[in-house]
Amino acid sequence: MKDKVPPNFIKDIIEHDLSTGKHKTVITRFPPEPNGYLHIGHAKSIVLNFGLAEEFGGRCHLRFDDTNPTKEEEEFVESIKEDVRWLGYDWGEHLYFASDYFERLYEYAVELIKRGKAYVCDLSPEEIRQYRGTLTEPGKESPYRNRSVEENLDLFERMRKGEFKEGERVLRAKIDMASGNINMRDPVLYRILHVPHHRTGDKWCIYPTYDFAHCLSDSIEGITHSICTLEFEDHRPLYDWILDELEVPCHPQQIEFARLNLSYTVMSKRKLKELVEKGFVDGWDDPRMPTISGLRRRGIPPSAIREFCKRIGVAKRDSVVDIALLEHCIREELNKTAPRVMGVLRPLKVVIENYPDGKTEELECINNPEDPDQGTRLVPFSKVIYIEETDFMEDPPKKFYRLAPGREVRLRYAYFIKCVDVIKDSSGKVVELRCIYDPETKGGNAPDGRKVKATLHWVSQAHAVDAEVRLYDRLFKDPNPDRGKGGPHFTEFLNPESLVVLKGCKLEPGLANAKVGERYQFERQGYFCLDSKDSRQDQLVFNRIVTLKDTWEKLRRRKNSS
Repeated sequence: MKDKVPPNFIKDIIEHDLSTGKHKTVITRFPPEPNGYLHIGHAKSIVLNFGLAEEFGGRCHLRFDDTNPTKEEEEFVESIKEDVRWLGYDWGEHLYFASDYFERLYEYAVELIKRGKAYVCDLSPEEIRQYRGTLTEPGKESPYRNRSVEENLDLFERMRKGEFKEGERVLRAKIDMASGNINMRDPVLYRILHVPHHRTGDKWCIYPTYDFAHCLSDSIEGITHSICTLEFEDHRPLYDWILDELEVPCHPQQIEFARLNLSYTVMSKRKLKELVEKGFVDGWDDPRMPTISGLRRRGIPPSAIREFCKRIGVAKRDSVVDIALLEHCIREELNKTAPRVMGVLRPLKVVIENYPDGKTEELECINNPEDPDQGTRLVPFSKVIYIEETDFMEDPPKKFYRLAPGREVRLRYAYFIKCVDVIKDSSGKVVELRCIYDPETKGGNAPDGRKVKATLHWVSQAHAVDAEVRLYDRLFKDPNPDRGKGGPHFTEFLNPESLVVLKGCKLEPGLANAKVGERYQFERQGYFCLDSKDSRQDQLVFNRIVTLKDTWEKLRRRKNSS
């Protein structure tokens, strides 16, 4: 079992149902609409539905609720499959589509008409909204509500044959226009759409609404627990009404839980689409996006996402989860699994004057101190190396312990070096350092016991691999970018430093053979992986997955203390 689901109220319901014999097995489903890319909010639902089924020895169906051909594409179907598999789950033979049941759903609609529980309505969409009433006022009955069963059957059949235009007629349930729940005020069950379907082509020109198709699809598949987010709580009476009014295979139990809301993020498909279409990001899989494809491209391990979903738990009330928890789960996982390497992102040339010309030695470096089984590697060292530009200051302030004129520091796994000269260009910028090394300090320790206060990472110039490095950060600079109506537009909170591109970075030579899917800790820098889209053998591109520490929390504390 991948991850045991922590105790929660849904798990309690399932355990009770199994113990009382209400159900012999657990059958859940993950029912995405193939009208866009999944995001981390969907990941919570995937982990919950597949995780509960796995834990109780049941199964979870992957079902595409493809009832709106105007927005659905095969591209989205395939991306959703890839996302679910990447998260570590397998639906086996239980892949379904609501469109598999179109004929059966039509027959159920006919049965409702025959029972006097549905009618064809000629009101326009705008008139239907006007007749529906408000939260404080009851609705009005449609003038077509009392058509005879025979007339409704005839009109519904003609709707199917394509005799009417879009919006000219709909099929509505006959429930209660005075209900306190607006969803029960004669909701639309079928509408006319003269649009080809991505699976059924031109066979149909009427399509069931989500509310009608979803509950019946659950019943047809024998779902025991239909788990959904809180926005469907007000739809549950309709879910139950449809199943109660028809002779169906079973009556699943709908259970609602709080959706995932994440700080510094927007989750609305409409808003994510705006970010893509207006060029604020580089597509749906931009590593700054909360889409699962974006998280995958950024290099976040699926196990870290599953752990995050486990830690946030399952609640009955909406709340906002701090994105720092997700970042913590990522660091925690990568600290254990990612091998350490050295990469200099803003290189400054260092010439070690007393190191022999032409000499190269192989230094043994630990791959991961958290996991001795990862062993060691050999990294070449030579007379000319690169260090980080920020690891040197000509006139250092107090508490700056790294390299400065006349100061000695340790090179990771190598030697003590001391800066003896500084070379500048015509503008006064430091372009090269001249240093000397102590050959007795190989491995980083001085025989005479002298101490240094800083250890620097480095890369040998003669062996360095060139790469572009993309420093990704939070897409928004405000924890609540989506203020809703009346507030600033969410794009006003975009973080201008969410992507910093560094070219000419110098990496240790072993990274020339890095593969997509491998993750590394660049020592003192953060966690990185190859970009799956833009990186090539002759032009490596690495993405920063996450920093080593929560720099945002440090900035917040500094701001609050000032």
